[in-house]
Order: sequence, then C-alpha cells, then structure tokens
Amino acid sequence: MSSLLPYVATFLKALALIPLTLLPIINPLSGAPIFAQTAGNNPYVVTLMARQVAINGWFILVGSMLIGSYVLEVFGISLPIVRIGGGLLVAAAGWRMLNDHGADAVQDAVQDAVAQQASDMSVLEIKRRSIFPMTFPLTVGPGSIAAAIALGANFPDTPLRFLHGVIIATVGASLTVAVVYLVYSNAARLLQRLGDVGTLVMMRLMAFILLCVGIEIMWTGWAELNHIGS
Repeated sequence: MSSLLPYVATFLKALALIPLTLLPIINPLSGAPIFAQTAGNNPYVVTLMARQVAINGWFILVGSMLIGSYVLEVFGISLPIVRIGGGLLVAAAGWRMLNDHGADAVQDAVQDAVAQQASDMSVLEIKRRSIFPMTFPLTVGPGSIAAAIALGANFPDTPLRFLHGVIIATVGASLTVAVVYLVYSNAARLLQRLGDVGTLVMMRLMAFILLCVGIEIMWTGWAELNHIGS
C-alpha cells in the first residue's frame, strides 16, 4: 500500500493543477452578471443554460488538452507563441474591464440580444446562446484554451501514460466546469447578495486578477522563447 502512495500523490497533484490553473483564467464570477442578464429569471432557462455552458466548456477544454498541441504542430505554431498570444488577449480583456466606466461592449450586445423575455426562449435558442457568447469567448476564451493546450503538452506520448493523462484531463476539466455551473446557476442570487457596489468591486478585483494572469501567461511564453533561442 505504501508503494502506491507516491503514484496517488502524483495523480492528485496533476489533477488539482488543472482547475487551479484554469479557474483564475476562466473566472466565472466575472461572467456571472452577463449570464444573469442572458438567462433571465426563469429557473428552467437558468439551469439549462448553465448546464449547457458547462458541457460546451468541458468539450473545449478536454479537446484543447488532448489534441491542441497536435493542431499547433499542423499549423507550425509553437506553444510559447500561443502562450504569448493568449496571455495578451487575457491581459487586454482585464485592462478593458479595469478601465470600463460604463457598460461593457459585450454586455451591450448581450442586452440587445435579450430584448425579448428570456422565459420565452426555445431550447434551441438557449443552446445557441450558450455557445456564443456565453461559452466562447466569455467563459472559455483564448487564454484558457492556451492554458489547456499548455497543460496537455506535458502529457507523455506512450500509450499507457497518455491514457493516464486522458483520465486526468477529463476529471480535471469536469471539476473546473462544475465550479462554472455552480456559479452560473446561482448568478442571480449571488449578484443580489452582493448588491450594485459589491458587484462593481468584485468585477474590478476580478479584472485586476485577470490582468495579472494574462501577464503571467505572456511572461511564461517569453521565457520559453528565450530559453529556446539561447
């Protein structure tokens, strides 16, 4: 039994790395206000859309971890470049949120799209809106995709160890989107408890964290490029 402990510890460490890496980038709290406006007050619509966003995000994250690095090889793009590009987009989004003194442009677009009552949306319409803009780019954007590809690039190539990586990817992504589902399905209650001032403070804090995460991703990619060139 004691001989299995190192393997269990390694597995749990690799498993925890996925949500700990992706959740600060996905930052479901920052998407909660837009989700609440998109889904409306109908509990059925809220639950269905939150579940659909979680499912969509799961497929994107798992696909990025498992085949993302191979897709980059086809197009001749290196992982450090993806980190720099994704980090730049994440940092730009954080900077825009920090300096946004009015309604965000994406939020305006969502408000226009939900001019009709959300309770009247069909299942097909709910699924359509759950893909764009809620899943991509508001929840799983370029930064989280780049981070998922980076996580998947560390998976070994041998069949048995790759299967081990597949298990880690699927379970880790499941834990990540479970948090997204919990936040989105309770977005209205969360924002009501926070109030207008609390929501504004939370948005600014999340924007600053997002800016720092983007700079960290860019710095990692830049360091890798310098290491390759040296």
